[in-house]
Amino acid sequence: MDVERSSLCNCVVNFLLEENYLLTAFELLHELLDDGRDAQAIRLKDFFSNPVQFPADQISRFNSLRVADPQTLLEEKEALQEKLAISEYEFRLAQEDISKLKAELQKKAELPAFETSGQNGDISSNHLLDLKRQKKDINLANLGPLKDGERQDLNCAVKEYLLLAGYRLTAMTFYEEVTDQNLDVWPNSPACVPDALRHYYYQYLSSTEEAAEEKMAMLRENESLLKANDKLNHEKEFLLKNKELADAHITALTNSIDNLQKDLKDRTIQVQNMKQLLDNHRRELNDCRAEITSLKMHIESSRSGMGMSADEDGHMQPHSSENNCEKTKSQGLEVESLQAENSAAINSAGYINAEETVQKEENVTGISGVQTTSTFPVDRASGAQNNEDAQLVASQISDEKDKSEKNIHETLFNISNDGIATENERSVGIPSRQLPREDRGLVFKTDYASGKPASEKMGLETIQILSDALPKIVPYVLINHREELLPLMMCAIERHPDSNTRDSLTHTLFNLIKRPDEQQRRIIMDACVSLAKNVGEMRTETELLPQCWEQINHMYEERRLLVAQSCGELAEFVRPEIRDSLILSIVQQLVEDSATVVRDAAAHNLALLLQLFPNTEKYYKVEELMFQLVCDPAGVVVDTTLKELVPASIKWGNKLDHILQVLLSHILGSALRCPPVSGVEGSVESHFRVLGEHERWNIDVLLRMLVNLLPLVYKEAIETCPFQSTSESAGTSFSLSLLQLYARGHVEWSAFEWMHMECFPVLIQLTCLLPQKEDSLKNRITKFLLAVSMQFGDNYLTHVMLPVFLVSVGDEADLTFFPSSILSKVKALKPKNAIAERVATTCVMPLLLAGVLGAPSKHEQLAEYLRKQLIQNAAKDTPTHNSEIVDAIRFLCTYVEHHDMIFNILWEMVVSSHMNMKISAANLLKVMVPYIDAKVASTHVLPALITLGSDQNLNVKYASIDAFGSVAQHFKNDMIVDKIRVQMDAFLEDGSQEATVAVIFQFTTSPSPVTDIMRRRERSNAFCEAIRALDATDLPATSVREFLVPAIQNLLKDFDALDPAHKEALEIIVKERSGGTFETISKAMGAHLGIASSVTSLFSEGGDAFGEREDSGGLNSEPMTFHASIDL
Repeated sequence: MDVERSSLCNCVVNFLLEENYLLTAFELLHELLDDGRDAQAIRLKDFFSNPVQFPADQISRFNSLRVADPQTLLEEKEALQEKLAISEYEFRLAQEDISKLKAELQKKAELPAFETSGQNGDISSNHLLDLKRQKKDINLANLGPLKDGERQDLNCAVKEYLLLAGYRLTAMTFYEEVTDQNLDVWPNSPACVPDALRHYYYQYLSSTEEAAEEKMAMLRENESLLKANDKLNHEKEFLLKNKELADAHITALTNSIDNLQKDLKDRTIQVQNMKQLLDNHRRELNDCRAEITSLKMHIESSRSGMGMSADEDGHMQPHSSENNCEKTKSQGLEVESLQAENSAAINSAGYINAEETVQKEENVTGISGVQTTSTFPVDRASGAQNNEDAQLVASQISDEKDKSEKNIHETLFNISNDGIATENERSVGIPSRQLPREDRGLVFKTDYASGKPASEKMGLETIQILSDALPKIVPYVLINHREELLPLMMCAIERHPDSNTRDSLTHTLFNLIKRPDEQQRRIIMDACVSLAKNVGEMRTETELLPQCWEQINHMYEERRLLVAQSCGELAEFVRPEIRDSLILSIVQQLVEDSATVVRDAAAHNLALLLQLFPNTEKYYKVEELMFQLVCDPAGVVVDTTLKELVPASIKWGNKLDHILQVLLSHILGSALRCPPVSGVEGSVESHFRVLGEHERWNIDVLLRMLVNLLPLVYKEAIETCPFQSTSESAGTSFSLSLLQLYARGHVEWSAFEWMHMECFPVLIQLTCLLPQKEDSLKNRITKFLLAVSMQFGDNYLTHVMLPVFLVSVGDEADLTFFPSSILSKVKALKPKNAIAERVATTCVMPLLLAGVLGAPSKHEQLAEYLRKQLIQNAAKDTPTHNSEIVDAIRFLCTYVEHHDMIFNILWEMVVSSHMNMKISAANLLKVMVPYIDAKVASTHVLPALITLGSDQNLNVKYASIDAFGSVAQHFKNDMIVDKIRVQMDAFLEDGSQEATVAVIFQFTTSPSPVTDIMRRRERSNAFCEAIRALDATDLPATSVREFLVPAIQNLLKDFDALDPAHKEALEIIVKERSGGTFETISKAMGAHLGIASSVTSLFSEGGDAFGEREDSGGLNSEPMTFHASIDL
């Protein structure tokens, strides 16, 4: 046994020194020396006596630091005396032990042989154990440093050993030295066994070298396998994510390939059709060429015949000229019709081979031009009349042909620009500036004899001139008239072939006005929307959206507001994948903007944008933005978010359950992040939180959001009702039969249970964190509860809602309408201890009274419950939670509709014969004063207080004095002041010291007016002396009118601070200086001041204490007296 004890002690010594627990080791050294176990203390002695570890000079320096004083010496003397007494007691015990040992030695001396054999066995066994230990120390030396779990187990085992061995001082030092672990709590592990150190010792002795090495190897292998397993799991997750991304990419590529193949087939069919049309038109063109050739020959023959007839018969020339002109005109019209047909043929065939068609048309035009010019030769030999007639006919034909060609060119130009170019851009996705001119439409290069340019070339030149001129024109146009340039700017942006020029013009469009107002922004946005409709998706994405991104950080909020508006209105004209990526990123950045109007516009346009999202992949990002906007510090942003964005998010994402869950989490988290009111654990105040302005605002707006979502919660509960027949017959509220079916618990109804199983408990937990002064948040919760009772109906209010809140305040409730599966959760809301009951009464009872029993259908039950809480509780000898109940009823008084019921109950308490009930009535009247008006105070509160003040019981009388003081502080009515003065005078006439002290205390609770009035009087006297001195001088009329008279009028307003003599002098000065207007001035001042003739207000405007009557003559007059009578 001694060998085992020594081994365990040596193990503990080694552990303490290796882990550097020096204080514990030093204490153990002293306890070992006190026990006489010097052999086990040898190593500790050597360690602490080593001068290398503890230098002598350092120890002496530490010893010299101690300064002895009489108090210390006295304490040390008392400690030594106690230690001496303990030592004497231990000495007696040691003597008894010595006598026992002697007796045992005598017995052992009788058996020498047995003792000798036993000693040999002990020596041999000790030797074998030493050999095994040396061997194991050599083989297991590579175990490595102690792990955290091993160190914790060894610490607990050493602590247990020290306590079992009786080294309590060492154990206490060990407790103090181990700071990173609670030694009283031993984690549940295989090492946690009784008398652990002995078990470790026996296990060590009984284990073999091979088993230990095998176990260590298994542990290392297990750790390596766990690390490999974690690594494989990470790789697996990474590969799964890559696989999902690859699958999505493959799906997108497959869809794109299918669309391209379908498009390719359509275009192949279109090409074949166009080729057939081209062949047909070629044949028609050849026929037209042959006909034109025949007509040319016919015209030449006619011309030669006309020349011959002119030589033969001159007098027939006018008639022949007319005939030839008519023939020529008809032939020219025929040529023109053929040319129009050829142009139409070229237009229809333009998609296939525009260049070839243009060349053929030029040939046709050249032929017709030659034909036209050769049809009307100028014959100098002919008469002047022939020349004039021929030129007249030629000009008519040429004009008609020019008009026809111009119309044809304009039509083809519009068709090519609006049709072909736009279609190519939308289908292929290549801007028109990157395509050859042949692909952007048909360009006719027909040159007439006069050398006119083509219409398309003229249109492009016009666009170019307009594009160059607009940036120079805009700065010189008045801001209010710049919107008139928008049609020109839109046309230039839409038609110009160069992308850089278009970008410059688009930038000018967005920056048309430096700080556009709402109407100007509307005009610019309408122009952008119209432009986006015309240019298509690709140009909207590549030209309009970059301008939005550039303006997002502009210094003027009007520009950023324009960007916010464009996000919602231009999203319709871009590809769906751009809407939830680029545009959503722009909106997200605008949500962080410092300007309130920009954040408001971002919320509005995000609501519009959600309707255009192709899927709900970005739902959680949108939800985060929504809650960020809901908690915005600006009220207008919150209103827009609640009105537009929240319904749009729910409609788009269809995740009302998740929004409600996050909403409750945000509400509770905002309060839990705040520090507690008190740091004293176990107190009521430690449960309350000190809310900052930011947290209070967040909770308020989140509760508003909860109220707005209530109809959707009710709708989902109705739609998911598992009892269809019953729900249909119930209509729009939950019937009693429906609640009975629900109580059976056969089916789940999560949408219905959310309200009373998740929402109500969170609101109860929230209100238990709110101090008493947070009436605004409690009012918000109360409004929500009243809305729930209105929405869900009286049956839900009576059988579900009311029991939940009754249980939460610690009262008994009927839980028959709750399924058995959730009964435990409802019962868990009941307070567990006295502190929890006080917190529940303080925080939850106001909600029960005002939000649950305060419903219109529960007024009778509310009166019964109040009567039970006030009358029955006050009737007890030791009323419980009286102050908490009073505060709950104070909160109920914030609702005017409950005042009559409360006063009825209070009168029952006032006329009661029970003292506690009357004192409670006085306390209630005191806290009700801030929530009533002067009429109610005069007709209800004061009569009740006068009745209590005349009570024979001094405690009741003193309680009424406090209530009188509260009334005096809140009302300045003369009649109320007179009544209070009379009652206070009656209290003082009683001669009771306690009453006098209570009355004086009411005077001292309000700020004393003496210092303020004296300061005002001194200032008024100085002003009056200065004004009287100025009056003796010659002042200009303007100075008198603008400075002197207004100063005197202001002094006359301060009636209390103005000396009567000065007042009279000032009135005479005003009368003399202002002519006959003094009477009107004094009347106006009297109406403005509203000073009563009989008595001043009890408290002055600055919150002063009881005032003085007008005939008192100031504060320095005789002391104030109270009248003994009162007029009710």
